[in-house]
Amino acid sequence: MSDEVPGQFTLVLHSHLPWLANHGRWPVGEEWLYQSWAASYLPVVEVLRTLAAEGRSHLLSLGITPVLAAQLDDPHCLAGMHHWLGNWQLRADEAAMAGNVTLGRHEHRLAAAALADFERNWRHGAAPVWRQLIDAETIELLGGPLAHPFQPLLDSRLRRFQLVEGLADAQLRWGRTPRGIWAPECGYTPGMEVEYDAAGVTHFMVDGPALRGDSSLGHPVHDADAVAFGRDLHVSYRVWSPKSGYPGHSAYRDFHHYDHGTGLKPSRVTGKTVAGPDKAPYDPDLAAEAVARDVEDFVRTVRERLRSESARIGRPALVVAAFDTELFGHWWHEGPQWLAAVLRALPEAGVTVGTLADARARGYVGDPVPLADSSWGSGKDWRVWAGDQVRDLVELNDDIVRLALDTLDKMRETRGDAPALRDPVADQLLREAILTVSSDWAFMVSKDSAAGYARDRAHRHAHAVREIAAAVGAGQVAKTQQLAAGWETDDGLFPGLDARRLGARYEANPPGQTVPTGQDTAAASDGGDMVTAGTGAASAIEEPAGERRT
Repeated sequence: MSDEVPGQFTLVLHSHLPWLANHGRWPVGEEWLYQSWAASYLPVVEVLRTLAAEGRSHLLSLGITPVLAAQLDDPHCLAGMHHWLGNWQLRADEAAMAGNVTLGRHEHRLAAAALADFERNWRHGAAPVWRQLIDAETIELLGGPLAHPFQPLLDSRLRRFQLVEGLADAQLRWGRTPRGIWAPECGYTPGMEVEYDAAGVTHFMVDGPALRGDSSLGHPVHDADAVAFGRDLHVSYRVWSPKSGYPGHSAYRDFHHYDHGTGLKPSRVTGKTVAGPDKAPYDPDLAAEAVARDVEDFVRTVRERLRSESARIGRPALVVAAFDTELFGHWWHEGPQWLAAVLRALPEAGVTVGTLADARARGYVGDPVPLADSSWGSGKDWRVWAGDQVRDLVELNDDIVRLALDTLDKMRETRGDAPALRDPVADQLLREAILTVSSDWAFMVSKDSAAGYARDRAHRHAHAVREIAAAVGAGQVAKTQQLAAGWETDDGLFPGLDARRLGARYEANPPGQTVPTGQDTAAASDGGDMVTAGTGAASAIEEPAGERRT
């Protein structure tokens, strides 16, 4: 055992994909879900399950967005995943028969293990899988709003609805209401902390520069009780940086180069300037050696950071490293191996590992801060979700939210004093509006990552809202029911979503709070030249091209 290091290290993983079921397959659509499920969710859970069997607990804080959880429990997606895993095994066999025996055998072993794991543990839904880890206190569960909106730009009424209903969805799936959340895109604007207090959220994630680069402690925000924890970029970018992060090591499997006959990835990175056809074959033994080196480097980095930050602030410090879960396995093939080794090596090196909830309970909290507009996107401001490239989507979102809320209000007024029975038309109208304002569409457009698919998805859900709203306005009862049922076939997530609760619970702002609407906030954003508390602090740190990758 190495000498003890002051403070605590916390690893935070954010698991999220937009609603993909019934919305295309290849190159973007359900394939994205199945690849992430097979390469990340299955092996990451297996790592956590193995470490729990070793008697380890409080390993990390794991965010699972409600929209991802819905897909991992959805019968259509479960059947599709089972088929995809079988097809993966067949593709591996094809590669071996075509002469690439090493690749074929490696992929066959992975596919066979994944298929067996899925049939044994996941076949009837992911909820029991996550719940086992939560109940054993292997992880702290972080929740979030229903369909991952960029909250600062969202109408405050719908923002509060998505947050509270997202937490309720977690309670239904796992028997626990999360006290912490991963705010989508780490997006924040003043006033949200009051909403967090009202929803029972005690802590949430922001990016380090939002705290002016001082993420060594959590901080209450303004006059609220909710504590903001910031990502330590110095440590996180050891892994995440596209220029010098671990996944770019020459021995690791290359994410981008495919064998077009089988869809498998046969090469190692080799060199960042080496063209795909010229890359060397993947060698698992070489990759394992790189994992060992990078684990050692990361542990050394965490130890040094805890010591230096503790000395700087004059008390034991907190270091939070935060990543998308999909980094581990899907984008970085060896990521789960690295994760397992790091979570074993840190305690052996004298580092205390705990969750965000542990950090709050242990007093790693400083003075309140006047947190300003921020995100974890480019520039640490809102440009990814409100810049010129996506101005049309911002306007679309404002129009659709206004139309949906106005229509729902009129439907309620029309009922008058009649018994308020649940209305599947109202529910589907709200469901499509929520899907329209997913943060993913603007992210994908701004980063030019399947931008056409993203725009199509946003406009498809917007069309559903307009179509249903027009039929409601025309008094076409039978048509509204037919339309709602048709859209529900593709977009039937959150079957417990009840539009009646939007009117009953979320009309008024919490006492003492003035929150700008999405329209007002969007108008205040100048599309990328916004100055935030974090911009200066971020400028000196190497920044990834985009935090979430598709």
